[in-house]
Amino acid sequence: MSPPSPLAAPPHRTRGATAALTLGALLASSLTLATAPAASAAETLLSQGRPATASSIEGPAFSASAAVDGNLTGTRWASQWSDTQWLQVDLGASRNLSRVVLTWEGAYGKNYEIQVSDNGTDWRTARTVIGGDGGTDDLTITGSGRYVRMNGLVRSSGYGYSLWEFQVYGESGTTHPPQGAVRVTGSQGNWQLTVGGQPYTVKGLTWGPAMADAPRHMPDLRSMGVNTVRTWGTDASSKPLLDAAAAQGLKVVNGFWLQPGGGPGSGGCVNYVTDTTYKNAMLTEFAKWVDTYKSHPATLMWNVGNESVLGLQNCYGGTELEAQRNAYTTFVNDVAKKIHSIDPDHPVTSTDAWTGAWPYYKRNAPDLDLYSMNAYGDICGVRQDWIDGGYTKPYLITETGNAGEWEVPDDVNGIPDEPTDVQKAEGYTKAWDCVTGHRGVALGATMFHYGLEHDFGGVWFNLLPDGLKRLSYYAVKKAYAGSTTGDNTPPVITDMTVSTPTAAPAGREFTVRADIRDPDGDPITPKIYLSGNYANGDKRLVDAQWRSLGNNTFAVTAPEKLGVWKVYIQAEDGRGNAGIETKSVKVVAPPVTGTNIALNRPTTASSAQASYGDCPCPASNATDGNTSTRWASDWSDPQWIQVDLGSARPIRTVQLVWDPAYARAYEVQVSDNGTTWRTVHTTTTGNGDIDTIEPATTARYVKLQLTARGTGWGYSLHEFGVYG
Repeated sequence: MSPPSPLAAPPHRTRGATAALTLGALLASSLTLATAPAASAAETLLSQGRPATASSIEGPAFSASAAVDGNLTGTRWASQWSDTQWLQVDLGASRNLSRVVLTWEGAYGKNYEIQVSDNGTDWRTARTVIGGDGGTDDLTITGSGRYVRMNGLVRSSGYGYSLWEFQVYGESGTTHPPQGAVRVTGSQGNWQLTVGGQPYTVKGLTWGPAMADAPRHMPDLRSMGVNTVRTWGTDASSKPLLDAAAAQGLKVVNGFWLQPGGGPGSGGCVNYVTDTTYKNAMLTEFAKWVDTYKSHPATLMWNVGNESVLGLQNCYGGTELEAQRNAYTTFVNDVAKKIHSIDPDHPVTSTDAWTGAWPYYKRNAPDLDLYSMNAYGDICGVRQDWIDGGYTKPYLITETGNAGEWEVPDDVNGIPDEPTDVQKAEGYTKAWDCVTGHRGVALGATMFHYGLEHDFGGVWFNLLPDGLKRLSYYAVKKAYAGSTTGDNTPPVITDMTVSTPTAAPAGREFTVRADIRDPDGDPITPKIYLSGNYANGDKRLVDAQWRSLGNNTFAVTAPEKLGVWKVYIQAEDGRGNAGIETKSVKVVAPPVTGTNIALNRPTTASSAQASYGDCPCPASNATDGNTSTRWASDWSDPQWIQVDLGSARPIRTVQLVWDPAYARAYEVQVSDNGTTWRTVHTTTTGNGDIDTIEPATTARYVKLQLTARGTGWGYSLHEFGVYG
């Protein structure tokens, strides 16, 4: 029951009156020797960051410490090229041990021993491996010791031994924070959350990385002052996250996903009035995982559903929508009652993105212990909505941060104007101030988003896109931990401009500049990226072709695909931080010298799509001077399109503006009489977008003879320009 990635489809969230909901298009290694049983809740990664030594190293870049630094793919220990070598780690004190995980580089150990010692001198063998084949070896061991060693006996190759990571697991011997029941205590307007009887304010982040990567990231979360993470789905994959959270003293808001979630693309529409099969299946599924994790020390509360009251408007309307919203919140109450019957020691809540959902919960879900809300730019209005609604339960903010796409004004190109890094950081500070300002009612927040994606949504919302810390990361840390004194912080980018924001010629250079400064005086490395999210739906950030003009000014080559693109400046300080700023740029067809003598001239074609998508798409659309219309042919080869210029005219340039359904092979032909044709250009390597051809000829008719499509569709041209 894991939900879609929230960044793959960021929903349009609104706190106030109903608005149209829209959505953007938002280490598996084989266990080669033995599979360890699922780790118990007490199992902890003991070796990471501990002192490590080795019999030898291949060179300065391959130290023993590189095998215990938590980096599974970037750093490694490598020995000299002989059979008898060892690597050992000092755990600092004797620990009860449960398993050792060895992540080998290509130069692995064929025969080796896992040895344990109390003093670093006298060793006993806990596990022997004969005939290892590399990859990841996950080995169960028993007993205790302070020192753990991989004692290499026989190499697999002529090289030495090389480990990306050497991980030792067992009981940490540390004491967890006081455990016990989690309660919502107090009375009207004077509530608090308690854990084991102690007051607990949720200082949280929503969780983005893979669950299995939680041990790597939880120490960072703790260093930020975070005490809670929130998930959208809970199942078997949740255990590593819960274990890692408990090991660092953090709690988890365990989510359960219900359709339709945040809107279209979130799993489909359910009829909550009639679909008892779905409701029974979800009730059974959720109950299973509540029973599984109810006693886990990391469990803080259960969160049933995400934005479904608002999202149901994408499935229903009118009186049926009202019936569905009442049925959905009634079902949420059924789930809450079921959870309470299994686990009376942890609260149950439900999240929406519209305070207009709260009356439905008030009416139909009395068994919820508190409400939850996702609110971004309008976070500070939640308090007044709660007061105006006369509610009698506290709430938790389960997503908040800087303003989203759905809340910002459009820029000069008609797309959402993304806040700057400085504005985003201010957004998190403001959000936390508004949450803590509603004392006795708002019980904290899990702000959005501890994510690593380096794409359109990731740059908009993530605190660590590609693992690089933003100004927003430090804003959250200051809010939760109280200070960032002594931290090395990111470069700050201001006053970013694009030289031709509304008319950058496709395939040609435009200029981008900004003021880029590092508060710590670190050297700055700039990078330039492009996103086609608004042009072609591709949310990736791709490397731009660019060159530096000095003084933080860059010449960037525009894509060939027409439409509105986003250009990003990313400034890295080499200390794990980055400033990222973005502006939009509208890519247009490159200007052509001369007059378009094909404009609105009679145009014919071998075929034309009559009704498909945005069609009818007649041949005349290709010569109407409008790049938002197109000609589209049947889905077969060959096809042709031709224009009558009215009389023989000098032709200097032919410009073709392709739709994604382009021609891979075609000829440009001309004629004086429309019957006898001569070829002036041929290609078999067309790639679409913009083709500019200079035939230097004279003719009355110009024709494209299209012989091989570039896609499974037909041929489609936005513009067929002929310039004299």
